Amino acid sequence: MTTYHFTGIKGSGMSALAQILDDLNEDVQGSDIEETIFTQKPLEQKHIPLLPFAAGNIKEGQHVIMSAAYGETHEEIKRARELGLKVDVYPQFLGEFISRFTSVAVTGSHGKTSTTGLLSHVLGSICPTSYLIGDGTGKGTQDSSYFVFEACEYRRHFLNYSPDYCVMTNIDFDHPDYFKSVDDVVSAFQSMAKQVNKAIIACGDDEYLQKLQANVPIVFYGLGEDNDFQAKAIQSGDDGTSFTVFVRGDLYGEFLIPGYGDHNVRNALSVIALCHYEGISYEKVAEHLKTFAGVKRRFSEKKSGTQILIDDYAHHPTEIAATIEATKKKYKEREVVAIFQPHTFTRTKTFLQEFANALSQADYVYLCDIFGSAREERGSLTIEQLQTLVDGSKLLQEDEISQLKNHQDAVLLFMGAGDIQKFQQSYELEIKKSS
Repeated sequence: MTTYHFTGIKGSGMSALAQILDDLNEDVQGSDIEETIFTQKPLEQKHIPLLPFAAGNIKEGQHVIMSAAYGETHEEIKRARELGLKVDVYPQFLGEFISRFTSVAVTGSHGKTSTTGLLSHVLGSICPTSYLIGDGTGKGTQDSSYFVFEACEYRRHFLNYSPDYCVMTNIDFDHPDYFKSVDDVVSAFQSMAKQVNKAIIACGDDEYLQKLQANVPIVFYGLGEDNDFQAKAIQSGDDGTSFTVFVRGDLYGEFLIPGYGDHNVRNALSVIALCHYEGISYEKVAEHLKTFAGVKRRFSEKKSGTQILIDDYAHHPTEIAATIEATKKKYKEREVVAIFQPHTFTRTKTFLQEFANALSQADYVYLCDIFGSAREERGSLTIEQLQTLVDGSKLLQEDEISQLKNHQDAVLLFMGAGDIQKFQQSYELEIKKSS
């Protein structure tokens, strides 16, 4: 029996894929750095062997899957080449793997993970579905009809895939360490559109997606009048957000989702549109949209005394604005306190003013030091440059976390893609000590 060895198994996509293969009764193991990362917990629960990186991990009879973060100079890959083993980079392997199913890629500059999670939940509640979500969650179901997976545009990785369907949530300028401009991002999505086999489900509220050229039908969803699937009468209530859907001008039905904010309505519309295209009944879709519990690090809430603590992955100005909007719609009477850690110097420098504009929608703003990438130059950029653009904002160190207690009855919104979670964990420890 072939053993699949994952070099860099703690990466979110790698971890999810390892879980899927394990669920499908394949023999799986992997290696990575020894530092604890949240993506390893489900691997440990499945008793998948986790090893420190070492050339000795690589043995005859293995199929090596390597993270795109590593290259041919990695000791394990060099050893695999010496032994003549099959070696696939993660996106390559996934590109071949999806051909076993009716595949649905979910891509976009923002909202990929939440939408992949929502679509996986709805389809998986109706028929056998396997899925791979960018938060490190993966599930392989025997005899799956569908395979739903998150497809990342970074470095054009998604061009390894030719899915049956592709959900496209939006196009925005991000990853400025790779993409030169928004036009460069558009060209990547245009290339992806040409590789889709059955249909594209695209947000018609996005000016760039409206211009896509494809060889398959494009079904548009959104809040604007010109969409094939349009949401109207959007209302925020105690149970979430309700809205009415019209399909090409005809009333289709009413829906309720647990989330808040227009971005969550659009995510739900994409799922409704795909299920409608696949002939899945309105009643089933409406029933399961109501019960979605969310994905990791996307508006993850907990109550602590009189405060609400929210952990969110938002790391781009568009995402920060959407997260603050959703918070204000859900907690209309509470102050919203943003605690933000910028992720990468290139992104922070590129969007400095946009970050300031988005954060200014919060009632109070605390800024943590920039979380840099090992692949980039720091340059002269400092967190103080962002602070000067956000009126009244304060800098926050871990050992000063107790000042957040001043915001009683508030929502504390911890946002970022680095290690912002350590600030929340320190604060929760501080609260326990003083209670």
